[in-house]
Amino acid sequence: MKKVRVAVVGLGFGAEFVPIYQQFDKAECIAVCRRDVKKLNAFADEFGVEKRYTDYSDLLRDKDIDAVHINSDLLSHGWMAIEALKAGKHVASTVTMSMKMDECEEIVRLEEKTDRVYMMMETAVYTREYLYVKGMHEKGELGRVQFVRGSHQQNMSLPGWPEYWYGLPPMYYPTHAIGPLSDLLERPVSQVRALGSGRINEEYIAKYNSPFAVETAQLRFRDSDVAGEATRSLFDTIRQYRESFDVYGSEKSFEWEQCAGEHPVIFTGFEDARRVKVPDTDHMLPKDIAHFALEHQIVDEQHVSFVQGSGHGGSHPHMVNEFVSAIQEGRKAHVSARVAANWTVAGLLAHESAMQGGRAIDMPAFTMY
Repeated sequence: MKKVRVAVVGLGFGAEFVPIYQQFDKAECIAVCRRDVKKLNAFADEFGVEKRYTDYSDLLRDKDIDAVHINSDLLSHGWMAIEALKAGKHVASTVTMSMKMDECEEIVRLEEKTDRVYMMMETAVYTREYLYVKGMHEKGELGRVQFVRGSHQQNMSLPGWPEYWYGLPPMYYPTHAIGPLSDLLERPVSQVRALGSGRINEEYIAKYNSPFAVETAQLRFRDSDVAGEATRSLFDTIRQYRESFDVYGSEKSFEWEQCAGEHPVIFTGFEDARRVKVPDTDHMLPKDIAHFALEHQIVDEQHVSFVQGSGHGGSHPHMVNEFVSAIQEGRKAHVSARVAANWTVAGLLAHESAMQGGRAIDMPAFTMY
């Protein structure tokens, strides 16, 4: 099969993926896109990428490009994915799918109409911690799963973030907390209800008319007796950064990180608990990109200004491998448009529920799979 020719759009977070595509024998990064021409050229020169674009529409007209990997600002994910699908490109997009429900629905429609691959690059379902627990579950070690819980807490109150972040409703960025729960159960979210808690400062409230410091959602999953809980915070809530999930089973339970540097805990029996060092997942990947999944990898000093290493639990090469493989095999990606819409819209509706005092809201049909 021919190599998939990828353009990486956005070279902040997106910079991490260029060397993975370059070293993957199934793909190649043939173009990069960034508005700042000076920074664009500096990066492209460093990594030897010939095609360079400052205008996204020009990039989409390039017939040499098979796929685009979108790493732009949060507000642009939806429309950029839509335009790429209309242009006949396969699409990988960093989370979330979109800030708008109608854009989520349109991406689902276009994925099915165009027969192009859309994949939301949700890191949380490819981390070494998640894959470790997924393996336990597939082997039956957890017993009957009884409850799942996700948490994504981050204090963004300090200056320096893009302006659109300030005051963002917590559940507008939900997929790190919801994705692992739905994926482990292999069930879409079917209903949400949520409560808001606390109050952020008045300047932040005015931007989105959203007062809550924390939003916590209760989740029902289709054809399942297991319920889930997802908690998000973004402002005026002191907590070390955390992305975590907990799974409680009849035989074993697993709780992920409580504080940085602490290993997860496995509970067995009635009172037994032990911390476990979760192994790397390089053995699950093609050899040419396996090293990108290592927790402690050596980064070439020449590239250290652009490449941060094996971020997000070693998930990045797994996502690239899945995206490229889906294209070559002519199938939908694991986190396809409907799956991405389910996890994203669950958060949008959770915020709506919180604003209405906790009303239960059923998920729309286009998010069900």
